[in-house]
Amino acid sequence: MLPYGRQTIEDDDIAAVAEALRADFLTTGPRVEAFERAFAERVGAAHAIACANGTAALHLAMLALRLGPGDRVVAPSITFLATANCARYVGAEVVFADVDPDTGLMTPATLREALARADGPVKAVLPVHLRGDACELPALAAVAREAGAVLVEDAPHALGTTTHFGGATETIGDVRHSAMATFSFHPVKTIATGEGGMVTTNDPALASRLRTLRSHGMLRPEGAEPWWYEMPEPGFNYRLPDILCALGLSQLRKLDRFATRRRALSAAYREALAPLAPVARPAAQPAWSDPVLHLMTVLIDFERAGRSRLDVVEALRARGVGSQVHYIPVHRQPYYRERYGELSLPGAEAWYGRCLSLPLYPGMQDGDVRTVAEALGAALGI
Repeated sequence: MLPYGRQTIEDDDIAAVAEALRADFLTTGPRVEAFERAFAERVGAAHAIACANGTAALHLAMLALRLGPGDRVVAPSITFLATANCARYVGAEVVFADVDPDTGLMTPATLREALARADGPVKAVLPVHLRGDACELPALAAVAREAGAVLVEDAPHALGTTTHFGGATETIGDVRHSAMATFSFHPVKTIATGEGGMVTTNDPALASRLRTLRSHGMLRPEGAEPWWYEMPEPGFNYRLPDILCALGLSQLRKLDRFATRRRALSAAYREALAPLAPVARPAAQPAWSDPVLHLMTVLIDFERAGRSRLDVVEALRARGVGSQVHYIPVHRQPYYRERYGELSLPGAEAWYGRCLSLPLYPGMQDGDVRTVAEALGAALGI
């Protein structure tokens, strides 16, 4: 069975974890800082703060901005639940933005429309680099700035992705256009630590606050007794153990190889899927984005094919091909429908109605792409 995503764990990864297990620190030790330094250097940010998972990274970002009841956060409806939930964790309200129906990304136009619908001040905007393709960051930052909001990139899909704005090559995570960017190291992501997350920032004050909040909000005042600590405000136990940071360091050293392989597989998919157009085609890639795709998403005209999505998913599974849907629009979830009522977001609905994610991970063989494309063609009757 070819799953839609899978980690690549090799002997040197196992050896790195074994070495950490034999060391003095299983958590809050030197491998945490080493992973943070290496990650910050890799993406070009001044600071990187490791934490328990990608959801914790988003929650910490909201806490670091001191958001709370009465504040509002704009998030796209096409994303994982955590992007919206992080605002609710701190008592802020969510304003759902629509997305481009062919990329799944928040755009300057959909952000402006969401801001116009907000019934109060918006303090933060959370664009999601869906699948690994990058949002139009300079334009989004300008719209957010006009509204007095802070931009926080939700980037768990986009490690390794680069962009080209105004002739300059930038790296997702370098936070040139935002206050912070958040990442996830869940097994299906570009690098894996099992569970794990990271926040990058160029603001030393935000970095200090993030580090404090991930460890119960504890501070150790300079000159105090060695056992003394103080808690000006509650934080959380969102630390990432040395064991997992050891795996992260080992995986990070392979990022270029993983990125090259994902790009090669994505290119092979585009060629192999071309005969299925116009019934099925890969999601559109913005001109400024050079992605390391986390998800190989195809957009399928199920009505034209005369098959339901469930029919296609089951036919693929019968041929040994796994698939997934990314994502059910978050504004449809019962909690948010009860809180905010029915919303009309046609771009999100159009994306959801057509999307299906196919297998994509570095361990795939070249022939696997042809197998998947042929299985999809057969499932669609093409």
